Amino acid sequence: MSIQTVMVVGAGQMGSGIVQVAAAAGRKVLWHDLTMPFIDKGMLVIRKHLARSVEKGKLTVEEQTSIIGRILPTEDVTDAAKVDLVIEAISENMAWKTNLFQKLDRICPPGVILATNTSSLPITEIAAATSRPSQVIGMHFMNPVPVMPLIEVIRGLETSQDVFDAIFQLSKEFGKTPVEVQDFPGFVSNRILMPMINEAVFTVYEGVASVEAVDTVMKLGMNHPMGPLELADFIGLDTCLSIMEILYEGFKDPKYRPCPLLRKYVKAGRLGRKSGQGFYVYA
Repeated sequence: MSIQTVMVVGAGQMGSGIVQVAAAAGRKVLWHDLTMPFIDKGMLVIRKHLARSVEKGKLTVEEQTSIIGRILPTEDVTDAAKVDLVIEAISENMAWKTNLFQKLDRICPPGVILATNTSSLPITEIAAATSRPSQVIGMHFMNPVPVMPLIEVIRGLETSQDVFDAIFQLSKEFGKTPVEVQDFPGFVSNRILMPMINEAVFTVYEGVASVEAVDTVMKLGMNHPMGPLELADFIGLDTCLSIMEILYEGFKDPKYRPCPLLRKYVKAGRLGRKSGQGFYVYA
């Protein structure tokens, strides 16, 4: 199963990273979002990353030009009819995702694989919105995509072996290390990471230690490159809360109960780096 042309849907941080990685791996990439300004903003980010790689001697100017040349922006989702694989990278909202997958299912010819970059939502439920559940799969890239080497390749209940093998191999060709994961809430990465972040928030909430103290303990005592609260700000506190709620709903286990302080910050609009303030204040 040869995958040469890819469409990425979504021009946010994850979408732009996936586009860069796919184009750098020699794939023609159609990049779709609802309006061109979103894609233009994403292209600026990609150009900046590639220019930095040229400065460091990791890329030649010719390679940089070739990568950019393989990225084709489009506002027309029906261009999905021209690709071998669609990778969805929109917001973590089940209704939005299932609506998009229903639309892609109608547009794409038989044989086209539909992948989702969801970080926690059930692949099987997304697949059930289509007439091709055997061709729906999870590709959970890590953030920042061009830097982080892991992809969780997640089987839905009906995902075929051929589709799994094709995406597993493609992940390697993207220069990543794929890991097979079954379809359970939070998969592996967020099932382990988010409760740790949530417990760090509880530690502050209960007055055990300050934000800075919690992060210092985890960096210097556990050798984490970034403290859990600093990491939460980087991910987005709204995203952290959403994943904790998915875990809590999926397992019905009180150990996944989101900390009230996390809820309070999200309600206040303190979402982390993207809003300028979370557990830390950003210029």
